[in-house]
Amino acid sequence: MSILTYKGYQGYFEYDAEADIFHGDVLHINDVITFQGRSIDELKAALAESIEVYLEYCARKGKAPQKPFSGTFNVRLSPEIHQRLAMRAAQDGLSLNKWVANALEKALVPHHA
Repeated sequence: MSILTYKGYQGYFEYDAEADIFHGDVLHINDVITFQGRSIDELKAALAESIEVYLEYCARKGKAPQKPFSGTFNVRLSPEIHQRLAMRAAQDGLSLNKWVANALEKALVPHHA
């Protein structure tokens, strides 16, 4: 999985060979933020611009922008650990909840000496 980060927001992107363009979406929030570009540099700039437009829009509307990570997930974690877990789950193609559930299930399997 290909991920770019800007201001704590993570953007997943793919290359569309037919259109000869990279396109992506911001992960881990309910609001929809998309971006695209013909090169990685353009893609990075487009991600930054899309997030800035989103933040400006929220400010104009008096709405708090969604944050991609809260730092809690049924236990208290640092935001960095929360982010790393979410990235790992996304790389594995799973939701954070499913990834953590799988990890906890594995931790409960008895170790044989």
